[in-house]
Amino acid sequence: MGNPYYECPLPVTIPPAKPFLESIKLGIKETLFPDDPFRQFKNQPASRKFILGMQYFVPILEWAPRYTFEFFKADLIAGITIASLAVPQGISYASLASLPPIIGLYSSFVPPLVYAMLGSSRDLAVGTVAVASLLISSMLGKEVNPNENAKLYVQLALTATFFAGVFQAALGLLRLGFIVDFLSHATIVGFMGGAATVVCLQQLKGILGLVRFTHGTDLVSVLRSVFSQTHQWRWESGVLGCCFLFFLVLTRYVSKRKPCFFWINAMAPMMSVIVGSVLVYLTNAEKYGVQVIGHLEKGLNPLSVSELAFGSPYMVAAIKTGIITGVISLAEGVAVGRSFAMFKNYHIDGNKEMIAFGMMNIAGSCASCYLTTGPFSRTAVNFNAGCKTAGSNIVMATAVMVTLLFLTPLFHYTPIVVLSSIIIAAMLGLIDYEAAIGLWKVDKCDFIVCVSAYIGVVFGSVEIGLVIAVTISLLRMLLSVARPRTFLLGNIPNSMIFRSIDQYPIANNIPGVLILQIDAPVYFANANYLRERWIYEEDEKLKSTGGSSLQYVILDLSAVGSTDTSGISMFKEVKKNIDRRGLKLVLANPRSEVIKKLVKSKFIESFGQEWIYLTVGEAVAACNFMLHASKSNNQVADEFDAHNNA
Repeated sequence: MGNPYYECPLPVTIPPAKPFLESIKLGIKETLFPDDPFRQFKNQPASRKFILGMQYFVPILEWAPRYTFEFFKADLIAGITIASLAVPQGISYASLASLPPIIGLYSSFVPPLVYAMLGSSRDLAVGTVAVASLLISSMLGKEVNPNENAKLYVQLALTATFFAGVFQAALGLLRLGFIVDFLSHATIVGFMGGAATVVCLQQLKGILGLVRFTHGTDLVSVLRSVFSQTHQWRWESGVLGCCFLFFLVLTRYVSKRKPCFFWINAMAPMMSVIVGSVLVYLTNAEKYGVQVIGHLEKGLNPLSVSELAFGSPYMVAAIKTGIITGVISLAEGVAVGRSFAMFKNYHIDGNKEMIAFGMMNIAGSCASCYLTTGPFSRTAVNFNAGCKTAGSNIVMATAVMVTLLFLTPLFHYTPIVVLSSIIIAAMLGLIDYEAAIGLWKVDKCDFIVCVSAYIGVVFGSVEIGLVIAVTISLLRMLLSVARPRTFLLGNIPNSMIFRSIDQYPIANNIPGVLILQIDAPVYFANANYLRERWIYEEDEKLKSTGGSSLQYVILDLSAVGSTDTSGISMFKEVKKNIDRRGLKLVLANPRSEVIKKLVKSKFIESFGQEWIYLTVGEAVAACNFMLHASKSNNQVADEFDAHNNA
């Protein structure tokens, strides 16, 4: 690195200034339209733009003209298969939400039809989910007792669904889908696992045949409620529940080991309902304490626009419930849709999916439906059944419609214990302990977020667990911004490559030169920290060299994408501090946004553009050249003085 031969480096180009309005326009485009959704409309006639616009917002208009009989056969099989899962799950999850079972069936009719028209996923199967059902029961149950005031409770649930839909659609229309990304993978794993644990514990009410049960969702309240009523446990219900649970878990295990038998797991809930209903009917088990669903009304969804409780004193609770359940169901639905889209190598637009979810929940709230999304279990069955388009949702909705019109009386003798077994079997799949172990191995901080969410849900409440997990995730993100990592760089032997000495111990320090790199933008939140950190690194270098050899400090700005006025002030203070020590500051590879602001602040004018280089290698070469030149000049001066003295 001490080669005296030195090539003149290429100058750092200062990008031309852009008009203010153009900069704002580009910023908005990068933030809200990074995928440029309007590119397909460019250079198209007005009629074509209209058609493309309709296909963009109503995707069924795009795939319906290309629909074939082969697609129909595949969607027919998949739709009937998921319908066999949707009916028992719909009834079960409605009970979990403390709603009448018939509303669960209603929710598997209208929303899938809306999604089939507006959704962009070919594989997503729409329906109710356990976690959102638990949230509705937990949050609204604190305001209104569903047993004492059932009508008002149903109205609030429908109102919460309406606001969830409005919130989801607004996020999609305003291109604010990135907000959902604040629910990290670790947060979702812990939250879903905790919610699944709570749901399983609450199903002990149905398994044990208990009539009274706590409305609390925390572990202590549930266990206290269970063990304080040991004298009311029904062994008949318990035996029946354990048998059906074993059957459901076994079919799930077989389907996992042999994917070609996916239909066994899909049909198992319906088979359990049929067998359980027949057993109760033949043995008169209802008289021996086995609780049944009872009467279900025949007919399609009644309109419920007039039931939306906009003037209710519990309006705030309904809005709060709608927003929280909307975000959770949105995160689950979009994640599930993207996961299965990867398997078939196609892309879904997250913002369009949000609009589709929002519209189907708004329409559902007006048709006696509560919150729906794209559950993983139902979508996996739909995918394995070979669905080709969203038409499988139409087939499922048609099958549910037939059930509502003609078959609901057959569910009268369906035992509650079977529904509890179905819910527990479904929830066991959400407790993803393997993912938690993976988080521990890869990222301990993510593991802490996951465990915090789980503990918060299980020992506190669903809302507490969610708040804890999101808070820890945000604190971690803020900490990474406020305390970015800085690296001391060294030269990889026999190369012009400079890398972190911690990562590459073979990298050599450059005599007389200190090279520092920052791995984040420089903002007001981290400016003071970076100034102190860099001063500390300089002091350490001076101590290690005895304070004699250090001449240059190079700041590698290649990872600094942007800065603000606090960052610029920090650069000025660092330069003053380095100048006071008799050293020279050198900048390497400043990005366009950084160099523009440094020019506008007149920092470059006082700093000197000759001290800015394209790469760290060029900066080091320049410093070595000047060190060598200075050393040569000193030797010449010493020889001249010696000659005069002689």
